[in-house]
Amino acid sequence: MAKNKRLTAARAAVDSTKQYGLDEAINLVKNNAKAKFDETVEISMNLGIDPRHADQMVRGLLSLPNGTGKTLRVGVFARGPKAEEATAAGADVVGAEDLAEKVKAGEIEFDRCIATPDMMALVGRLGKILGPRGLMPNPKLGTVTMDVKGAVSAAKSGQVEYRAEKAGIVHAGVGKASFDEAKLAENIRAFVDAVQKARPTGAKGTYVKKIALSSTMGPGVTVDTSAFTAG
Repeated sequence: MAKNKRLTAARAAVDSTKQYGLDEAINLVKNNAKAKFDETVEISMNLGIDPRHADQMVRGLLSLPNGTGKTLRVGVFARGPKAEEATAAGADVVGAEDLAEKVKAGEIEFDRCIATPDMMALVGRLGKILGPRGLMPNPKLGTVTMDVKGAVSAAKSGQVEYRAEKAGIVHAGVGKASFDEAKLAENIRAFVDAVQKARPTGAKGTYVKKIALSSTMGPGVTVDTSAFTAG
């Protein structure tokens, strides 16, 4: 009952028909984050794209200025010195065939997957498992690389991955409710800017249709898109 009352009160505090300025929206999201844990502040962007077309896909990696407040578990497919480099950089699980067997058995103990190029023949066979989870290493995202140390460090320092879903929606965690307003605003602006710069060649008309913020357990708050540089 307490949870329902909290949700009802939170929804009552937000006008679902209104577009809020960024600072006011952040303030509402923070005030409505009443759970017993530090809720994640999430952004959702509705884009004027159809990701089913290759020239309208939006995907990328971004290091947020103030991190995400969450430590990612990083898995690395590598052998020899590169495996040692990954371990030294703080990777949570490192391996080759042994790690592949764990993945096949459903033991996926990582949130980001990195691989050296020579491992992709092995990792490619895991595509049906890693692909649907958004974990397949990709050279365009810097997760297929010989710079294992750099990739692991970036993932651990607050890097977020974004990818448009079927309906053209991109969402990601951009901080924690405990972050102060200025840090959240900086992260949000950086995220929106990255998505705007990733506008695909096939996108026509209005690109950013709607932006909403929410906390893990809170209602969505629509942000006035004019708060950001038009893209």
